[in-house]
Amino acid sequence: MKIDRLISIIFILLQKDKVTAPELAKRFEVSRRTINRDIADICKVGIPIVTTQGSGGGISILDSYKIDKALFNKDELQAIFSGLQGIDSISKRSYLANIAEKLSKKNNQIESNGNIIIDLSSHDQKPLVQKIELIKMAIQESKYISFLYYSEKGESARRIEPYYLIFRWSAWYVFGYCMERKDYRLFKLNRLWNMNIQREKFVPRKIPQKELKLDDYFSTDTIHLKAIFPKSEKYRLIEEFGIDCYYVTDDGNLLFEWDFASYSNMQSWVFSFGDKVIVLEPLKLYKDRKQQAENIAKKETEYDI
Repeated sequence: MKIDRLISIIFILLQKDKVTAPELAKRFEVSRRTINRDIADICKVGIPIVTTQGSGGGISILDSYKIDKALFNKDELQAIFSGLQGIDSISKRSYLANIAEKLSKKNNQIESNGNIIIDLSSHDQKPLVQKIELIKMAIQESKYISFLYYSEKGESARRIEPYYLIFRWSAWYVFGYCMERKDYRLFKLNRLWNMNIQREKFVPRKIPQKELKLDDYFSTDTIHLKAIFPKSEKYRLIEEFGIDCYYVTDDGNLLFEWDFASYSNMQSWVFSFGDKVIVLEPLKLYKDRKQQAENIAKKETEYDI
């Protein structure tokens, strides 16, 4: 495709001091006349092309147009590359390679050699990338997206005006205006399936600043958990809630207290510890764990395990 060839020509010119039209024609298997038209098109979009005739002549991009990597120090470049590596992990195209080429000047190619690795992908990498690409397209074109959403309250069909892709709380979300709820909502991508971009476009709303305070979406009525854990579970408590989330009791166990925004999240988290936790509060969770244990024992008896 012509656009791919134009982009490739620009990258070649960013990397090399000079290249001839016959060289480009041979590389892309087109005529020299086609290359001349391509160079004219590149000039039209504002990229300053310099052509020189005779021996040693050729096509080049004005040196002042290339970004001088001296504008960034080593730590700044590594921060840029680390961020781009994270974007590449959930993108169909490589932004890192493209930006590295644009930051390169002549034969002085810079590379990412930092010791920070950022991977924003998940176990369902392919579906996640597909969702992100579709949502990005819908945001850019101001088009509605529809999907099935699975939450604690069940399954529902939604249609939204998408505005932002958000990575927070170790997960991806799309922020938009829900046509069914007539309000702004945050949807977790892992719970979102059968997504489609609608043909119909919407007029972007002016989003009130208060709606972008993302913490508010998780700061509903909190539920206080008070539980005792053995020392063996210290690493999990510290990993998920920090070193100040508990104190050591006289018998050497860990008394943990925390406010959860969702009872189901608290329940799932506590249940994941099996018999390595004693629930003190809330009473409902204590009863639910006891009921679960009875249900498990009953089912195992029925199947004669």
